[in-house]
Amino acid sequence: MDQDRQDAPSLEDAETLGEALRAARLASGRSMAQLSTMTRVHPRYLTALEQNEFSVLPSRIFSMGYVRAYAGALGLDELTAVERFKREFPDAAVPLQAPTGAALQQMRGTSPKVLAALGVLILAVVGWNVFQRVVRIEPPHPSDLVAVPKDWAKAADAEVDKALYLGAPRAAPPDQTTPALYITPGLEAQLTGVDPDDPNAVVAPAPPVQAAFNPRGPVYGAAAISSQVILQAKKPATLVVRQGDGRILFARQLAAGEAWRAPPNVSATVDVSDPAAFDVYLNGEHSGALPAPASPLGQLNARAQADARQSEARAAAAAEVQARARAAQAAAALAAAPAPVAPPPAAQAPPPAG
Repeated sequence: MDQDRQDAPSLEDAETLGEALRAARLASGRSMAQLSTMTRVHPRYLTALEQNEFSVLPSRIFSMGYVRAYAGALGLDELTAVERFKREFPDAAVPLQAPTGAALQQMRGTSPKVLAALGVLILAVVGWNVFQRVVRIEPPHPSDLVAVPKDWAKAADAEVDKALYLGAPRAAPPDQTTPALYITPGLEAQLTGVDPDDPNAVVAPAPPVQAAFNPRGPVYGAAAISSQVILQAKKPATLVVRQGDGRILFARQLAAGEAWRAPPNVSATVDVSDPAAFDVYLNGEHSGALPAPASPLGQLNARAQADARQSEARAAAAAEVQARARAAQAAAALAAAPAPVAPPPAAQAPPPAG
């Protein structure tokens, strides 16, 4: 390779870089296709280098790489070829310019004046604030309390020696209070079918009103509008709800006051650690505790639906009784009304005399 470089023509002797590369290629006896394979450069770019058509070449960085590779393949000095390429094809980038702005000497001359002005302004603001604070300070004045009674200390010592007694704790308020049913006098017999003045009348007992569900913590499970069964924990206990295929629908360690709403039309089993730790609410009313550690959810939903139908039947019966009472009252009022009096017949005029 060194012998080839000594026999190759010099880059400085040729007028242009392209002529030097072309003369070296002809002296080497290689074709353009062979040199393209050696340098991995397209023949079009090698031809552009020999013809000094630098505008055909890609970016400047790639062009210098092509010159280096082509010169090395022809046995020429690579650095010399690159330097001559830079001279014949200078970079068109804009050279750096001197920075513009205020001169350093000018800034040094004006800086003390600016700092002095800022210092004066700061001193003026601080002085004004101090002056305002001093003006607002009020002089000390004597207390309005002329003298302290001597018996105050004795009374305080006497209160300290007394014992403090607390009464017994009061019972907690009930969850729900239901007022007694009010019936208008005179309508009790029509609404209930029992005369209140008859001592031998037997009054049917009214269904007891159970305590309503009172949420005292988070409520999990189904929505309130779609659930009729609620399980509320009275103390910390475990609640696991398993579906018929064994999948877990709900599992959680419930704290006291937390509850779970059961979804309707779901075949599942309610498994609890302590049945007495859970209160069952059907349609919002208390229905006792869970019957067993494992209770079918379908039975609870069926009980809730049956209670709902009974409540609807009682409401319908009460509405029917009220309707009959109103009809009977209207009939009695119509019967007690006086009958209309017919007007007397008009007197006939005497026939005219013949």
